[in-house]
Amino acid sequence: MPTIPKLIAPAGACDCHIHIYDPAMPTIPTTTTPGPEWASVAGYRDVQMRLGLKRAIVVQPTAYGTDNSCTVNAIAELGLANTRGVAVVDMSVTDAELERLSKAGICGIRFQMLPGGVLPWDVVEPLAARVANFGWHAQVQMDGRLLPEREDLLKRLPGAVVIDHVGKFLEPVTPEHAGFKTLQRLLDNGKTWLKLTAAYEVSKVGPPLYPDVGALAKVAAKSHPERMVWASNWPYVGNDRQDDAMQLDLLQDWVPDETTRKRVLVDNPAELYRF
Repeated sequence: MPTIPKLIAPAGACDCHIHIYDPAMPTIPTTTTPGPEWASVAGYRDVQMRLGLKRAIVVQPTAYGTDNSCTVNAIAELGLANTRGVAVVDMSVTDAELERLSKAGICGIRFQMLPGGVLPWDVVEPLAARVANFGWHAQVQMDGRLLPEREDLLKRLPGAVVIDHVGKFLEPVTPEHAGFKTLQRLLDNGKTWLKLTAAYEVSKVGPPLYPDVGALAKVAAKSHPERMVWASNWPYVGNDRQDDAMQLDLLQDWVPDETTRKRVLVDNPAELYRF
C-alpha cells in the first residue's frame, strides 16, 4: 500500500532524478536493466501527487542509448513548465539536434560511468564542451571511490557538473575517505552540485535512515547547502519498488533545518535546471 510522507514538501518542490520507460521502445543490447513496464508518466504522476511535488527532471535511461524519444515525450506529457530532462548524446550529434533537444526541455548530458553506461571516459570532455554551448550541464554517475582519479577532468568541464547519488560510493566510506574529500573539493569550486538520492543502492546498513550513506549526505548538505538537490530515483530500477515516501522523508534526517530543506527542494533545482 503506497505510503504518505511525514515531510510536507514546500511549494515548487522538485524531484531531480526520475526515469520513464516505454515497453514499446527497443532497448540497446548492452542494457542490464530495461525498466519496469509500469514506470510510465501516469505511474510517476501518482507518486508526484502523493509526495506533494511540483517539478521533475526526467533522466535518459541507459536502456535506450542515445535515442532520447521516450525522455522527450515524457517531458512534454508531464508539462514543460515544470519538467526538464537530461539526455544521452554521442559525438555524432549535430548542433541542430542539440538545439531541438534544448527546446524540448533538455538541459544536461548524462555520463553514466558504471557497467551498462553508453559513453566512455574519453568523450566526456569534448562532449561536455559541445553541449555547454547550449547551456547544458554535465551529470556524472560513477563509483565515488574513483573520484580522485577524475578530479582534474571534472574540474576542467565547462559549466555546471552534477554528481549523482551522494557520490555513489559502491562500498560506503567515511567522510575521511579520499574520494569524499575529492567530492568536497569539487563542491568548493562553486559549479559542482550533488544529488541527495539513492542511498538504498549502496547502503550496507539499510532503511529507514541508511546511516552509512547518510553520514556523507549530512556532511555535504551542511558544508554546501547551496549545491544540494534531492531526488527519488523513481522507479528504482533493479532494486524492486522502494518506499517513495521514505525517500523524501530521509531529508528530515539529512537536512533537519526547514529553511535549508526548502533550498534543497525548491530554490537549488530552480537555479540548476532553469525553472
